[in-house]
Amino acid sequence: MTRQQLDVQVRNGSLVRVWYGVYSRAMPDLIGRLGALDVAMGRPVVASMGTAAALYGFDTENTTAVHVLDPGVRMRPTTGLVVHQRTASPVQWVAGRRATAPAWTAVEVARQLRRPRALATLDAALRSRWCTSGDLERAVLRQRGRRGITAVRELLPFADARAESAMESEARLVMLDHGLPRPELQFTISSPNGQRWRVDFAWPAARVAAEYESVEWHAGRAEMLRDKVRFAGVQELGWTVVPIVVHDVRRQPHRLAERIAGHLARGTI
Repeated sequence: MTRQQLDVQVRNGSLVRVWYGVYSRAMPDLIGRLGALDVAMGRPVVASMGTAAALYGFDTENTTAVHVLDPGVRMRPTTGLVVHQRTASPVQWVAGRRATAPAWTAVEVARQLRRPRALATLDAALRSRWCTSGDLERAVLRQRGRRGITAVRELLPFADARAESAMESEARLVMLDHGLPRPELQFTISSPNGQRWRVDFAWPAARVAAEYESVEWHAGRAEMLRDKVRFAGVQELGWTVVPIVVHDVRRQPHRLAERIAGHLARGTI
């Protein structure tokens, strides 16, 4: 098929251009795009940054561009492709492909992000079980001197595999930054009759809990009713539940911290 014929096929929607010289009937998934890039480069590429994080299952930033290490051949960044010049990056296999090692990847990604999202990445990396706190500490040491590493090093003691979403990580950092006691995560509250409810954050001594409420989770009536029943059950046991939404975390963090602090003070009187 000639170049002109390919262009016609792309224009009428019969084909999509994945990379220069590589076409497909439909845009492939991430593994397929990496495979197509192998074909375009004439050798296997190594996934890095957000692309590697996605392969390991801890891409909190919903990376759309494909990030790879410079393969050592002429390879220019283009739309949807970012080529990184990195030396001494450890590499391992995941999902049938080579990628920068998980702890190294998590620290590299976290270095590029604001503190709340950096903590979310570290939490997610631990939750994925691809790496441990010790692995992250060693990766931080190996990347010492690089931009953003100081902030990541300071966040590392707070990284926690129990965080179940990036926004829970962001909310927790608000609490820590404002001097609140470190909460228990994914804490189970039990009633005398055997009922059990789990809350995102808890300060058991004060009988105070906090729950992050996402718009996506409450998109359905069933989910909303389930949460109302859960909150009612927890409150009947003498607990105070503080609801948290994204506006609290990103727009009014001081007020959020004050609300929780007030409930904690009353709960410990």
